[in-house]
Amino acid sequence: MPILEVKNLKKSFDNTGVLDDISFSMEEGQVVTIIGSSGSGKTTLLRCLNFLETPDEGIIKVRDDVLFDSRDPGTCSEAERRRKRLHFGLVFQSFNLFPQYTALENITLAPSLLAKEDGSIDASGIRNRAVRLLEQMGLSDRMGNYPHELSGGQQQRVAIARALALDPDILCFDEPTSALDPELTGEVLKVILSLAEKNTTMIIVTHEMSFAHDVSDEIIFMDKGIIAEQGTPEEVIDNPKNERTIQFLSNYNKGNA
Repeated sequence: MPILEVKNLKKSFDNTGVLDDISFSMEEGQVVTIIGSSGSGKTTLLRCLNFLETPDEGIIKVRDDVLFDSRDPGTCSEAERRRKRLHFGLVFQSFNLFPQYTALENITLAPSLLAKEDGSIDASGIRNRAVRLLEQMGLSDRMGNYPHELSGGQQQRVAIARALALDPDILCFDEPTSALDPELTGEVLKVILSLAEKNTTMIIVTHEMSFAHDVSDEIIFMDKGIIAEQGTPEEVIDNPKNERTIQFLSNYNKGNA
């Protein structure tokens, strides 16, 4: 059974179509990377999966849990959206850490609030989990630092730990290195590769083609709101068939020559 099924997803803004009939599925432990030009709908797709945007049409299903079905209004309430977001963790390109909290506090905040809501507060357990995640990110000596005291790469690693703290079924990355200097990009990509080696289910939006090739089980190329080509890295990046994919990769390679 796929861990994620997306069927016929559509989204428009002001009568401008951004996603048009998007359908794909993925298995647990897979890494699916989404590539394409700016404005192709990649980030909007991630935002719809994380319920930061509500799709206009379609179905989103995680295992047996139907998260969204445009034919059933009961799946679209605010209370339902809050619950469904927990299936996904999202790492933003701009970190989005809370500046008034330390690295450790940024990670413990959401789990503490959720535990308080359901009456299952375990402050020591939440803290211990956050400490382990920061150690996993190589930041055991930065737990008490505030975001402004951290490099961009360190901030992004805190953001990854924060997303993992809620044990999401699927971890999503939206251009995780686009806000970083080139010398800091490698440390974040190394962390993502280590998560892939641990069979973490991930959807990654990136312009790092070499990284996409190495980390992905499957590549989706989006163009003007549709999936124009989909397959293994060898099929899509090494031997693309769609003319738009060929053009995109040709322009990318020229720009990085």
